[in-house]
Amino acid sequence: MLRRELSDDDWELIRPHLPIGQYGPYPEHLRDQLEGVIWRFRTGSPWRDVPEAFGSWSTVYDRFAQWRDAGVFAAVMEAVIAEAARRGQVDLSLVSVDSTTARAHHDAVGMVVDEEVLAALEKAAEAEKGARERHESNASGRPQPKPRRSPRPRRPSPIQSVWRAAGSGAGAGRG
Repeated sequence: MLRRELSDDDWELIRPHLPIGQYGPYPEHLRDQLEGVIWRFRTGSPWRDVPEAFGSWSTVYDRFAQWRDAGVFAAVMEAVIAEAARRGQVDLSLVSVDSTTARAHHDAVGMVVDEEVLAALEKAAEAEKGARERHESNASGRPQPKPRRSPRPRRPSPIQSVWRAAGSGAGAGRG
């Protein structure tokens, strides 16, 4: 006998949110199938290693896929959170967001900025750009030209080297 993953109280909270199809599964097997799904994810085992006590591994997987596609797990999560809030057991001091999993670049999230804030940001950007240009200018007030890199001398191609070694010009033999 395998130990239960869910307590009876947990099961009573989750059970109303699990759909029961017209032709099955039998309601007494719902808990076993959910327990099999929980066991599989708790252990990290392949689906084929789900113990027979939870039902056939393919049945447990099929039930998981149906519930996943129907949004059952999201509904259960929302119900558990709502029940915890109703009981006053929600503790947001334990909430943590890791930036490696919740990337939020301003171009990607549809950031909405108030017109006044946007105008202030644009003004600050222009001021910063002006300060940078003043810093780069010389004493006469003219912008300093960017230093030029001297071009690297071109090396002759292998064919040009052969022609030169033979004493011929690159255009030799043309008439």
